[in-house]
Amino acid sequence: MLMTSDIRGGTVFKSGDDVVVVQRMLGIKAGRAGQVKKLRVKNILTGQTSELGLDMGEKFEEVHLDFHKMKLSYVDGDTYIFMDQESFEQYELSKEDLGDNVGYITPEDDFEVEVAFYDEKPVSVTLPTAIVRTITYCEPGIKGDTSGKTQKPATLDTGIQVSVPLFCEIGTKIKLDTRDGSFIERVK
Repeated sequence: MLMTSDIRGGTVFKSGDDVVVVQRMLGIKAGRAGQVKKLRVKNILTGQTSELGLDMGEKFEEVHLDFHKMKLSYVDGDTYIFMDQESFEQYELSKEDLGDNVGYITPEDDFEVEVAFYDEKPVSVTLPTAIVRTITYCEPGIKGDTSGKTQKPATLDTGIQVSVPLFCEIGTKIKLDTRDGSFIERVK
């Protein structure tokens, strides 16, 4: 069984009679009845996307998936083409299918990803937990403003924005956690 707290981007589970894949985490809302996790999900069988709110104590049935190690070969518009490193077969996933993972991966990357298959159809991608990206734009840090854990927004080479410490500058390579987009460390 899968608990609501275990569900992340790319997770595939059964919600009622539907088999859905999580495309984007929309947030957690606390209320009088408890916390509710808001998700944007895609029904694998019909292709329809919708928003789903899950109570934190709910349990869901896991779906059996086949996983294959692949690399991102190239991007064609909003279609991402992955190549199996053993059979050299190519599989397409849309930008929507990748969800939040789009901002962490480029064809120039040298790492492999796990592509999940349901009924021999690719449905989601699992990235390595930590990846290295380069900062392409950020405001300069103010000298002497280093007390606490002050952060500033930075744009990465993939185009997404993340929060980084004040000592990071343009051209700095940083290690990020792909599960939540948080800064881990500076890479030399």
